[in-house]
Amino acid sequence: MASSGRQRELTMRFLAEPTDVNYGGKVHGGVVMKWIDQAGYAAAVGWSGTYSVTVAVGGIRFVAPVHTSDLVTVRTKLVHTGTTSMHFAVDVSARDPMGGEPRLCTHCVIVFVAMDGIEGKPTPVPSWEPATEEDANLAEYAMQVMALSKGIEQTVERYRVAGGL
Repeated sequence: MASSGRQRELTMRFLAEPTDVNYGGKVHGGVVMKWIDQAGYAAAVGWSGTYSVTVAVGGIRFVAPVHTSDLVTVRTKLVHTGTTSMHFAVDVSARDPMGGEPRLCTHCVIVFVAMDGIEGKPTPVPSWEPATEEDANLAEYAMQVMALSKGIEQTVERYRVAGGL
């Protein structure tokens, strides 16, 4: 593993197995989310150098299905850091392992918080600053996705308090 603060991108690959499939013959969205969380965790540890926990997933979009036996690639890229948090843009693509072009299947932003190993409390992470215009755009995108998610959470909470849930 790279030393903390240096591993900005991470790629993991999975084979979609028959046990991953839903009644419609496609891979369960929950399985895809598990792969996203596993890749995000590995990326967060690679950046922070310490145990990290998932705190949010925002803007998740299931664009195309994953089929049984597809080779699935989950790519993470750090796009924002807070004091203790790390935001990663995640793309999930799939293709027939015997050939064919990869297709984007899912995209989201996942946020992790680094934890210290002693008290289990948030601990600072190495900071990251955008170096290119693309990086700056990705950082802005991550912040917009998470702001939208926060707005949805507040709406759901207002509805719940009013007795709707």
